[in-house]
Amino acid sequence: MAEMMAEAAIDSNEDVLEETEDLGPFESDDGGTFQQITNLLDIIDSESPKTDTAGACLDMRKTLASVIITEKATTEPLVVMNALIRCLQVPEISTKRKVNIYNILQEIIQQEGELEERCVQRLVAIASKEMRETPEMEGYEKAEVASDTLVALSRNHFSLVMYELQHHLKPLNLTDEFVLVTLAKLANGNVFEFMPYMGITLATIFTMLRLANEAKIRQVICSAMETFCEMVQFYLRHLEDSVYPVMTEEQFAQKLFPMYRYFVTVWLRQHNPEVKLGVIKSLKPMLKLLLPNDDLREQVYDYIPLLLAEYQGEGHLPPCAHPLQVLRQILEMSVTTNTPVPQMQLHTIFTELHVQVCTKVPSQHQHSSQNLAEIVRCFIALARSYPRELMKFFFSQMEMSKEAIRVGTLALIRAVVSADEPRMNIRTIYMAVRVVKNTLSDTRSKVRIAVLRIIGQLALSGYQERVKGWGLKYVSVQLTISTYKLTNRRDSLCQRDLEEKMVHKVTMDTVKILTSSVSGMTNEFWVRLLCYIMETDYTDALTPICVSLTNLAERQLHSDDAEATVAGKSRHVDLPAPQKLLARLLVLMSSPYKGEGRGIAMLNLLRTLSQSIAPTMADMWEQEIPLLVQYLEEHTEFTWNQKAWEDKLIQFLRHSLKKTRGSSWSLRLGKELNNQISSFDSPSLEKGFLYRALGFTLATGLEASKVEVLLLELLYKTDYSNDFDREGVILCFGLCARGQVKTVLNVLHDFEDRIQESEQSWQIGAWRKDHPWRREAVKSALMVMYSCVASYCHPQLLLNHVDSPITAKIIHHYSSSCQNVSLKMAFMKSVVQVTNAFNNIKDLEDFQYAQKTALTGIITAVIRAEPTDNLVSPVRTMAMDALSHLSKLKPFYSIEESSELMDISLHSVISLQPPREDNESITTLHVDAHSALERLMGHLLQRQLDPRGLQEMVHLLEKWILSEKEWEREKAMKLHLHLLKIYAQSTGVCIPLKLGQFGTMVGLIAPCTCDTHRRTRIASTNVLSALLDLHASQTCSLWSTAKEKELEKCKEDLRGMDLEKIFCASLRIAKVVCMEFNCDEVVSLIQKLCENIGAMDLQHDKASVTWIGAFLQMRVKDLEDKVPEILGAILVHLPGVDQLEVRRLLIEGILLLAHYHQDTVLTSLLRQPLPMESHLTEVWLAVAENVSFAWTMLHGLMSRLQSRFTPRVNATSKADVWRLAAVDPLMALCTTHLLIQKMDQEDTLLGLLPELLYTLLLQLASSHRPEAASPVLKTWRLVHTGPLPEELNPQRITIKSMQLLCKRIRSERLAHALEEQAVWALLEDGGSFLEGVSRLARLCMRHVEGYRQRLSELVLRGMDSQVLSCRVSSTAICVEVRRRLMSDPILHQEKLLKPAVLALEKGTEQDEDEALRVLSLRALGNMALGAPRKVKQHRKLLLEKCLGSLRGPASTSVTAEGMEALAKILAELREGDVGASFDSISEQCRVFFDNESELLRLKAFILFGRLAKMVRISKKHFFKGEVKKAWVPLMLHCQDPCSNTAGACMATMFQCVHFWGWKSLESPLGQSDASADDRMAVFQTTMCSILTQKKPAVLYSFLLETMAYVKNNLSRIRIAACNLAGIIMKQMSTHYLKKLDFPALRNSLQELQLDTDPGVRRAALETLKVLDSCSQHWLLALPGGMS
Repeated sequence: MAEMMAEAAIDSNEDVLEETEDLGPFESDDGGTFQQITNLLDIIDSESPKTDTAGACLDMRKTLASVIITEKATTEPLVVMNALIRCLQVPEISTKRKVNIYNILQEIIQQEGELEERCVQRLVAIASKEMRETPEMEGYEKAEVASDTLVALSRNHFSLVMYELQHHLKPLNLTDEFVLVTLAKLANGNVFEFMPYMGITLATIFTMLRLANEAKIRQVICSAMETFCEMVQFYLRHLEDSVYPVMTEEQFAQKLFPMYRYFVTVWLRQHNPEVKLGVIKSLKPMLKLLLPNDDLREQVYDYIPLLLAEYQGEGHLPPCAHPLQVLRQILEMSVTTNTPVPQMQLHTIFTELHVQVCTKVPSQHQHSSQNLAEIVRCFIALARSYPRELMKFFFSQMEMSKEAIRVGTLALIRAVVSADEPRMNIRTIYMAVRVVKNTLSDTRSKVRIAVLRIIGQLALSGYQERVKGWGLKYVSVQLTISTYKLTNRRDSLCQRDLEEKMVHKVTMDTVKILTSSVSGMTNEFWVRLLCYIMETDYTDALTPICVSLTNLAERQLHSDDAEATVAGKSRHVDLPAPQKLLARLLVLMSSPYKGEGRGIAMLNLLRTLSQSIAPTMADMWEQEIPLLVQYLEEHTEFTWNQKAWEDKLIQFLRHSLKKTRGSSWSLRLGKELNNQISSFDSPSLEKGFLYRALGFTLATGLEASKVEVLLLELLYKTDYSNDFDREGVILCFGLCARGQVKTVLNVLHDFEDRIQESEQSWQIGAWRKDHPWRREAVKSALMVMYSCVASYCHPQLLLNHVDSPITAKIIHHYSSSCQNVSLKMAFMKSVVQVTNAFNNIKDLEDFQYAQKTALTGIITAVIRAEPTDNLVSPVRTMAMDALSHLSKLKPFYSIEESSELMDISLHSVISLQPPREDNESITTLHVDAHSALERLMGHLLQRQLDPRGLQEMVHLLEKWILSEKEWEREKAMKLHLHLLKIYAQSTGVCIPLKLGQFGTMVGLIAPCTCDTHRRTRIASTNVLSALLDLHASQTCSLWSTAKEKELEKCKEDLRGMDLEKIFCASLRIAKVVCMEFNCDEVVSLIQKLCENIGAMDLQHDKASVTWIGAFLQMRVKDLEDKVPEILGAILVHLPGVDQLEVRRLLIEGILLLAHYHQDTVLTSLLRQPLPMESHLTEVWLAVAENVSFAWTMLHGLMSRLQSRFTPRVNATSKADVWRLAAVDPLMALCTTHLLIQKMDQEDTLLGLLPELLYTLLLQLASSHRPEAASPVLKTWRLVHTGPLPEELNPQRITIKSMQLLCKRIRSERLAHALEEQAVWALLEDGGSFLEGVSRLARLCMRHVEGYRQRLSELVLRGMDSQVLSCRVSSTAICVEVRRRLMSDPILHQEKLLKPAVLALEKGTEQDEDEALRVLSLRALGNMALGAPRKVKQHRKLLLEKCLGSLRGPASTSVTAEGMEALAKILAELREGDVGASFDSISEQCRVFFDNESELLRLKAFILFGRLAKMVRISKKHFFKGEVKKAWVPLMLHCQDPCSNTAGACMATMFQCVHFWGWKSLESPLGQSDASADDRMAVFQTTMCSILTQKKPAVLYSFLLETMAYVKNNLSRIRIAACNLAGIIMKQMSTHYLKKLDFPALRNSLQELQLDTDPGVRRAALETLKVLDSCSQHWLLALPGGMS
């Protein structure tokens, strides 16, 4: 029914599909969307550049473009979809673009879900066509994305997509491969929707099988069928979820079987491996649908032979698609359905599969192990169906004698036995055991292994009863055979030995399995395993045997049946002696990781057998043994510690023996241990542990006599020529002495008596002929035995025996011997052991070691006797070790004795010439000797653990450190390092070093980092590291990881031989460590380095000065308070340095100090006596060579010279004291002259020109004034008694320096101008000094450009000085360069103008110096010329200060300068800017119109004229009044006796005429031939005439004011007043004439007739006449006339 519905739907939509295919391109207006998407696609299609950065940016742009398209689709999905479809239809579009479009379409489809149907139809048609018509040469990428697009559409438009695909899937017509691929994808993604179409799809595909001849289409069909079958299975499992008509499983199977048959019979037989792979992969899901069907299953069985036939050559196929999987699937299903494969096919299956197991797989076949696993599973399935037939087949194969066939068959039987649930039935297992028993007599290794594995597998699989008897016996026999063969094998391993070893391993594994799973073991098997432990020499098998015995024992202990009880009794009877078993296991456990970890197995066996071995120890073993096992489990053979493990075993033995105290158990154990000594080789770990265990065991024995017998027996049978045995016996005696000290001493004494030892003869009875004893060997052994006894003796008993007999016997045996090297070594070893024994005694305060002096004498004699030119034995090494130990005992060595011991030891070791590198033994002796010396020196140092002791020890090594022989320096340096470490570890933190000691020690070692010997350099670096660590611990500072890494890098660089790299590394070390020094330590370091200069070669000296330079460079900023000390140290040693390079470096250090601490260094250098000494001159010459630094030093010198002109401050630190300390200006001047003379670059001097000239001018100015006279320092008086030389005159040196400076800057015009204007002469004379300053400043500003800012700063600072001469000189410079200085924009940018104005403000207030006030006012006025735009900003201050000079009492020059400054300032201001000051200026200005000073009158008229020019509307009325008040003086002073004043007054008057408002008066006086007086008379007449007409009252007031001037001091003013009075009276009206006081006027004029000036008399007479005429005219005008 479903197929019918599908066919009907397909037919009904054929027309729709045809219509869809005919659709043309879109013609819709998308509003530019198509073009936008095209542009974005262009970005996506662009090629990525090669560079990573550009590629990442482009990838981001591509991603962003794709996101933009998908985001736009969220708002306009139909528009975007149509645009993209339209892009797909563009002709000749690239494959890459189509792929990108399809990817974007998939994202949009997934994002939007259901779309518009017409759009979907168009896209389906385009994608389908693209998918089917893509040429193969273009690849399948485009077809794949088109297919994926259809699949994406199917999620919401399944019908449209399915109709399209079914339209192209037609019977008997081979469709395109991507149609099948897409159908498979649709089935996988839409299972339930696809199922109605599944039947017709399968039927149609079946019709294509015969047409599919190409491998590619066959692979596609197989892949599609695999997917279809899997989806059908999924559908059948979820039928309840389906809403479509249901097809049954049988219906699906019926449709699939024809295809299965075709695949197996046709396609599987093809040679193409890829087609076979596809077929086999598709058969697996097919069979899952076919095999459950009873009818079809039988038919599937018929094709098994074909599968077997294909299996022969398919080894190259992967296991996931191998024919064996198909066969295995069929066989397993036959078991499940209980429908066995036809019996007629069994033999073929058996044979084909068995051959593959029993023969070697061809080398070209892959995955053979996986294929073998499939074969095994096939045999397991066959065994369940046909067990009897299979075992009969196996039996027939076992009858063959070929090893490979037997091994393969046994392997298959083992697999059958080990089959999981459901398990094989008992009948099958029985038949399998019969087959196995048929091969027990085969002796070949592989067969034996296979049989053993089957026995183990039977036990593991639960068939234990089937292996009892024959199985246990076979395992026992194989254990015996393999052990025998391995024990007696040849030294070189062959193939047979390896196979036997494998047999033994499998046997052990089988034993372990049997003992853990099979119950009721026979007594014979138990005894065989137990004896194996006691007797075998093949120890690798001990671990599994012990595990097996443990399992057996545990089963016997916990078994309740009678058989277990009988076995338990047998176990007790057949056990060896408990002591023997324990001794054997203890010795073997001393190497616990041998034989696959036998230690744990033996411990578990001991724990299990504890009741049988020693019931009294059982409880203790239950507690101790688990701890031992835990220790072994926590470690491996690579991490465990042999000594620690043996200690644990001895402790275990000790605790065990304590449980047997009071019995002879320990003696019997000791006897067994003694008996086993001969069973082990020497040397071996087991034998060494035997000696140790024997000593501990005998120490616990109660019967001393029996212990003596065992000890004597041990002494007799020991081979003293064998070092291992000798040391073992010595250790045994020592351990025994822990509990039997008297017994041991008695045995030794008895032994000495028996060998008849005496001083004169030596007779030894040789009880053992194979061990010929030597006198020296026995004596050395006896000495060490006595010392070992002392070492292990109980501390409370040691003091009673240590002097006698122990030490006495040691001295006796040494003294009575030939004293060869071996005896000396034994003696030293004995002394060390004896002294070490005292460490265990807590209270030794009162004990005095009586033999110490005798031992010390013997040892020092031995050291002295050793040759100093070579080293051939470790005697001196052991001797120094002995002295080290003796130094700890009382009576302690005195200081003299310690010094003597150190001297002897140092000379004995350090003087030794090192051996050749190829002689390893001698090299080892030298290393040991040096180590012993280190220990001795360390112990002696510990007797005086304080900084003084350390310093004395270092002083003792100093001669060796500075030795000419490189090996002596190396050894001394290493010893130095060792002592430092000891000191640091002992008391370095508690007792700090003395102040400066750390720096001194570093200063001694630092130059050695550049030693010519490489190892000495390395050692010196290590010493430095130790010193730094000590210092860090005492100062609680931490080293950073970066510093540690840098030191390590420096050490590596010092290993090379490149001298430049060596010095570079040393310098880096200095830079790293210098920050750890405090300032005092730096000083001591530099002092020590300076002292060492000259002590060794040039390289050493260069290293010293390199360190000095590095420390100064890194720490110079912190050394402010220490600079004088450092400088003093350098200057003291500088004259004695002969090497020019070293001198240069020291001078560079001084320069570095001067660079950072200029004041302090300058103070020190400037306080040196005059004239300069050669080394001091050399320092200053070095300064001059470095132009930039010389520039800095010149600044410092100038600062010192200028400091006299700055306020003095109190010193707050030591650095301030030096900075503020007085220096002789003369020395500073001499140094400045020297630097100017020697500096190379004139441009640098040119840069310093402003400051140098300014400083020298100040110095010269101070020489002309009494307040700053140059002091003469005490240093001169200490060196010289007479006066200063003439050439050292301060003024002369100053002027010479200035002249030299002007020459060095190479400005010929400046030099010529200075000479031409006699500037130097003016400067030298105090009276003309300021004039010289002005000329010098003017010429410098004219001829030297670019230094105005600095000059501004200097002038500003000088103007603020407290020294008057400095302020005056600075202000003079400021005035002279007013326009250039004030107009400079730098002055404004640097914000220097306001401070300058404030400084000038202060200058205007200085009443004590007139010149300063004049200059300050002049400079303020010049500000208007140089910085007119800044005048408005500072107008208030400027006007106030200038007005102040006019108001208060001041000199003429001050007032005149104030008015001139006001005139300049007002020229740059507007009327509103002046404000209230306008009135004051006007009033104050008029005050000086009639002043007696011509200069004041001139400046007043000029200033009033400036006011007249700036008057505007707001001040016009006021100024009219001012003009009216000033008009009479103006008219009068136009005839001022001073022509300049008269001219200025006339100009001002005419500037004020317009305020009267009469244009007839505004034109100035004409240029007629008349005299000025006549022209002025005409103007006055005109003025009076106008006033008479318009303002007669004003004219009247003018007359009264004019008459006041007739008494003026100036005759010209008196004349002008008379003339003006006459003109006014002539023009006055009668009304005002009557107001005149004619008598008073007449009297005034008559008085002028007595004036000394005839002109005055004449003018007065003329005016008197006019007065009389006016008087008569007035009388006539009276009403009564003259009557």
